[in-house]
Amino acid sequence: MRSTTVRRVGFAALALALTTPAACGDARDDGQDRSLAALRSAERSTDRAESVRVRSTLSYGKALSLSSDGALRWDDGVTGHLTIRYTGGTLAAAMRKAGTPSLSARYLPDAYYARMSDTFAQRSGGRHWIRYAYADLARGGEGLGVYLKDQMRNTTPNQSVKMLLASGDVRRVGAERVQGTAATHYRGRVRVADLAGRDSGLSAGELAGLKRQLDQAGVSTETVDLWIDHRNLLVKKVEQADTAQGSLVSTAYYRDYGVRVVAEAPPASDTQDFTRLARSKGVTGAR
Repeated sequence: MRSTTVRRVGFAALALALTTPAACGDARDDGQDRSLAALRSAERSTDRAESVRVRSTLSYGKALSLSSDGALRWDDGVTGHLTIRYTGGTLAAAMRKAGTPSLSARYLPDAYYARMSDTFAQRSGGRHWIRYAYADLARGGEGLGVYLKDQMRNTTPNQSVKMLLASGDVRRVGAERVQGTAATHYRGRVRVADLAGRDSGLSAGELAGLKRQLDQAGVSTETVDLWIDHRNLLVKKVEQADTAQGSLVSTAYYRDYGVRVVAEAPPASDTQDFTRLARSKGVTGAR
């Protein structure tokens, strides 16, 4: 039972991957209206940019810590590629044992693919790539699949902007520099029970999706810090929350908006489906 639980936490942590703080100035409230207006501008500018390079770190309770870098595009579903390096936690130890301390991930609108090591392939029918179909993940047990599906499709930088817009609890911290770039720092607290459409500019569907993501992770409150540059583009985000599996801290840096991003499905002959692999390993909820 414990090994099955660890594997399931691992799959959730892997999904979350797909996200040196700057010095903070004195916190001050610059007015909710102006802060919300600035975030709406950032959301529109990020949507129009359609792609970005991202470098991130993530820690997820005792299950996982990792770093990742790559590029993502979101004009027609999420597409892109990331290199993920496991640096600590239960999942990292399991991945090292499987000969995969790091992996490449490709994102397509209907699924994402993870390339495992030669050692893993030798133990799993000779195929290196695992395909995680979003439709299959949505049918996972205990609501986990729905959460994974939402996380996979919301890895773009403006997702954090939407969360703060939905919260309505936003303040301007001050002007700072992020990796040499002048930016304005905003901070807010996202409370699941208080998410509302008033003044956020988000649709009922978007709000329902945000609530579902946080509920399925066991999050009641999340702190979000965003840094927005003079182009109204997000250049850094930090999200912190206590989840059902432990403390979650995600930090991401964004650059080169509008970069060309190409991602293709790997050869079918070198790919196996997650649901089949999960069934062969005895993971509950795989269908």
